[in-house]
Amino acid sequence: MINIFWLRRDLMLEDNTALSHALKEGLPVMPLFVFDTNITDEMPENDPRISFIYDTLSGINEELRKTGSSVRLLRGDPSEIWESLTASFNINAVYINKDYEKHRDHPAVDRTSYLSPHLRFGTVSIRKIARIAAEQNQVFLSELIWREFFMQILCHFPNVVTENFKRAYDDIRWRNDESEFKRWCSGETGYPIVDAGMRQLNETGYMHNRVRMITAGFLCKHLLIDWRWGEAYFAQKLLDYKLSSNNGNWQWAAGTGCDAAPYFRVFNPDTQQKKFDPEKEYIRKWIKDADSSHYPMPIIEHDFARRRAIEVYQAGIKSYSK
Repeated sequence: MINIFWLRRDLMLEDNTALSHALKEGLPVMPLFVFDTNITDEMPENDPRISFIYDTLSGINEELRKTGSSVRLLRGDPSEIWESLTASFNINAVYINKDYEKHRDHPAVDRTSYLSPHLRFGTVSIRKIARIAAEQNQVFLSELIWREFFMQILCHFPNVVTENFKRAYDDIRWRNDESEFKRWCSGETGYPIVDAGMRQLNETGYMHNRVRMITAGFLCKHLLIDWRWGEAYFAQKLLDYKLSSNNGNWQWAAGTGCDAAPYFRVFNPDTQQKKFDPEKEYIRKWIKDADSSHYPMPIIEHDFARRRAIEVYQAGIKSYSK
């Protein structure tokens, strides 16, 4: 019988609460780290974050070898990995450190602050909220900082309202298919996580932040529709619409903004759904026929769309450099 100590975003041996509790029971402890392919498959090759994690784990292994132990490194879907582990080992308990990130990326879990409309219309003090966030929630504070950052970008670079912040993307040949844009607007793309987000927006004037990123990236990269079309649609619908944030986030999703997502990062909507809405709770709330034959087929196949987007972006950048 063993205990498993699952390392996630707590890559250290000293002052590690979960490890300390795992060792107290006197059973052998297996340190475990899982390279989650739901995440790594969407990252570019040779991503420095992967290298950093691997180097850190190598250092941890050096320390563990002194006691005759090591970290078991596995790669794959965590749910499948745990099925294999429970079949192979007599596991007494699994110890993990609580991850204080605000379920924040899971749209079915109602853990967002809903402060954005109040910040938009000035019914609360940004300074007061920032002080509270600094004391209680650093992740929320970082979101507030992004909000202020985009305001500064708009102030100093007002041309971003209608132009790419990174002019190297000016020659991208957007397809701008109006029929596909309408399907995206109405939540009928055939990708449930995208459609649920758009239907939530249309019905409530709100959309979960993680889903905003997914829907925006889908429009720009899967459908190759100009980010300005999507930004304008969000501007019509969002209760918390703020020009600087809307513009900054759309250019981030399109890869054209300051500190934007790289153009070759094309999120797989199916993978995003499995990661952030695995039980389809969010999807079923907004799409009543999600599992029926009436639900539309995908508007485009992901792998094809990803290849096409990368080719079009590369061609646009190359054309600009000439």
